[in-house]
Amino acid sequence: MSTEPPPSKVQTPDALHPLANAVLTTDRTWRVTFFNRPAERLLGLSEEWLGRVLWDVVPHFHTTGVKLACQQATTAGKPTGFSVGWPLDQRLLRIQVFPVSTGMTLCFSDITHRHRNGEEAPAEGTVAKYADRIVELTQALAMAVTGLDVVSVVEDHARQLFGADGVGFWYRDGEQLTSFGNAGNTLEFVNWMKETPPPPFDRCPAGEALTERAPFFISSPAEYVGRYPHMAHMPTASGKKAWAFLPLVTSGDPIGVCIFSYNRPHAFSPEERNLFTVLCGLIAQALARARLYDAEHRRSHELQRGLLPRVLPSLPGVTTAARYLPAGDGAEVGGDWYDVIPLPSDRVALVIGDVMGHGLREAAIMGQLRTAVRTLADLGQAPDELFYHLNSLVGDLGDDYYATCLCAIYDPTSRLCTLTTAGHPPPVVVHPDGSRYFPDLPDNPPLGTAAFPYETATLELPEGSLLVLYTDGLIQDPTRDIDQGMAELSRRVARTREPGSADLEALCDSLLSGFSHTDTSCFRDDAALLIARTCASSPQDIASWQLPEDPKAAGQARKHVRDQLTTWGLEELVMTTELLASELVGNVIRHAKGPITLRLLRSRTLICEVTDRSLTMPRIRHAADTDEGGRGLQLVAALADRWGARCTDSGKCIWTEQSLAADKSAAS
Repeated sequence: MSTEPPPSKVQTPDALHPLANAVLTTDRTWRVTFFNRPAERLLGLSEEWLGRVLWDVVPHFHTTGVKLACQQATTAGKPTGFSVGWPLDQRLLRIQVFPVSTGMTLCFSDITHRHRNGEEAPAEGTVAKYADRIVELTQALAMAVTGLDVVSVVEDHARQLFGADGVGFWYRDGEQLTSFGNAGNTLEFVNWMKETPPPPFDRCPAGEALTERAPFFISSPAEYVGRYPHMAHMPTASGKKAWAFLPLVTSGDPIGVCIFSYNRPHAFSPEERNLFTVLCGLIAQALARARLYDAEHRRSHELQRGLLPRVLPSLPGVTTAARYLPAGDGAEVGGDWYDVIPLPSDRVALVIGDVMGHGLREAAIMGQLRTAVRTLADLGQAPDELFYHLNSLVGDLGDDYYATCLCAIYDPTSRLCTLTTAGHPPPVVVHPDGSRYFPDLPDNPPLGTAAFPYETATLELPEGSLLVLYTDGLIQDPTRDIDQGMAELSRRVARTREPGSADLEALCDSLLSGFSHTDTSCFRDDAALLIARTCASSPQDIASWQLPEDPKAAGQARKHVRDQLTTWGLEELVMTTELLASELVGNVIRHAKGPITLRLLRSRTLICEVTDRSLTMPRIRHAADTDEGGRGLQLVAALADRWGARCTDSGKCIWTEQSLAADKSAAS
């Protein structure tokens, strides 16, 4: 006997158990996958026969010709029916054989009494008529993932099964019913139902079906009005003349109602009522499962969107716009992300990444990476060092996780952009004259794959250049590989970008629609898009001086500051900035090594920088009352709005920021 679990446990739940006729199903290899209780009694079956070949389970099928008829039906792909004498008890059985996608369905009915009375055997029994469609419906409901999937399955299968003209789904919310799916009803009626106050829960047929937890049938408008005179307008408004109200109950909890409606009066036969009862349980189980998925899917997307920037910052160095689109077709959340990080001295980091895989775990890793990038960038880590630490972070998560990432750090004072990639496709660079290209970046591996020194590339960007960063979910699909997608993106950037256009939001939308992704359900993978337009600092806002490695340098720094701030009309900041520059230069002379460079930047804030050739980072000391030194950085921290230090190619840079007078007066 096969040790595999019988497919019936998944594909055919007890949907056919309530039927009076005997039903047996097999897979494509003729192994028994399901039989109901009448079949168990008729054929002498037991649970141990599940998974066995049908001809071994019921040897009489050889002698009665059933085996040959089943094989012929499979070959022809069409249902067949015949009558056979049953050797065990001399009964005459009518057997209907239905080929289905997963194998075969056999329906048995005892016609001995009809035969003895001279009655003609029916061409098709009630179960035989419906069995094939019920099996297909059961399988389709088992495949339904979302609540809308369940609605679609019922519309496609159950309406045909019962010949209904309309179907509607209503969720129960306390003592109210809320529509969430309708088919076969006019738009005017659906809108009218939304605007009309609902009747009391205990005084409407849907509420009565839920209260009694049993299907409720109304065969004509006259019966409807007779039962519910206060709702006499309903048959006319809906245009329907018969209804079946099916309560959807799971684990004793009534979750909603499914309503089948007919354009003509309809007398519900006992067999139909029995099948409707079966359908209640099937739909309720599928819908309860789908609601759990919908709730989890909604929470997952809320989590993921919460991990992405709510609003991109407004910065002097770049103008940015971004889009994130989740995967469609019921896919789980992914790990695509982007960020725009302000850095000292008006620099900015543009970051985009993709954690491989889908699910809450990947979304959580995405959040960890974004937080780590922000923290390391705020600490002044160089790009290669930053990626080294990111690689260690992903590697510590295990061998099953890896991610791609691209970081572009743009400095508006030099118009230089430093790019570092970890297995991520390069951005599209578009110059103001319309020329575009993909920069040749070092071939660094994805994060989490290997310990590797990350290399960087540096570009000089004219003012007004565009950087288009993206993830592979935007450009790659089953009909297009990543190289084709990159080429297509470059062409679409050229076509959609108008010279001098400042609307990056419109450019984002144009690129997405250009890739035929206006409907997010088209995305098989989630996708992120980040576009930045560069802006260069004005030379009139930058002043720089070389200072000697001598104690006199502090005095020279104060004079340069005083003269430059007077030229800029920032006399109110002269005293504070003189103290800051003097302390920073004195700190280099005492603890570091030159040459020393002093630079002032006039931007949204006043920025003062002192650079040297030492790699030793400054730190604030807690000086004792008797100490003569150790209070310089404490003074810097007290005078400046912000201060910090970062690594440079040749040493380090200590910087401070002060609000301009207009900003201070506005704040007060």
